[in-house]
Amino acid sequence: MSVPLQDRDARRESLLAAADRVVQRDGASASMAAIAAEAGITKPILYRHFGDKSGLYAALAERHTDRLLDALVDALTAGGTSRERVLRTVDTYLSVIEAEPQVYRFLVESEEAAQSGAPVRGFLRRLQELLSAGIGHELRLAPDDVRAGIWAAAILGMVQAAGDRWLEHQDCTRQALAEQLTGLLWGAYGQASAAAET
Repeated sequence: MSVPLQDRDARRESLLAAADRVVQRDGASASMAAIAAEAGITKPILYRHFGDKSGLYAALAERHTDRLLDALVDALTAGGTSRERVLRTVDTYLSVIEAEPQVYRFLVESEEAAQSGAPVRGFLRRLQELLSAGIGHELRLAPDDVRAGIWAAAILGMVQAAGDRWLEHQDCTRQALAEQLTGLLWGAYGQASAAAET
């Protein structure tokens, strides 16, 4: 007798919630054994639902990156000046990694991230495309102007690297870091934004 799809989906969500709890605690070192124990099942049952740890990694990565992308889209598209939107978006990213540092470490530092980081790479690609389109629109750049794509990639790399460092050192507040990054970004971007508004 087969299990109804709705029951399978509910079970999968329950297992992902257990995996989330372990990842929140253990970060990049989260193991299938610990996740199975947290869920109150055996490892073979966990493998039946996700295949292996990389399958579980992909499911968790999709869950977290989709949520982060939604939050970043909200920050990018809310009102305010160009500088306020930049600051709000940078702060949104930093607030997510501050709230769930172990999840972040699992997504970018675990063995599965090195072997199969496709979900996170896909998220970064989608975010880069979104940023590029937003920059091109806001600055009224011609479709063949390469600055939108280059700046989007540079912004992502800079904010991610600074966020990594900040999680390790915690040598300033999140708000101070967001302000510093926005100030750094605001050089060429601010000049181009001012020119686009005239």
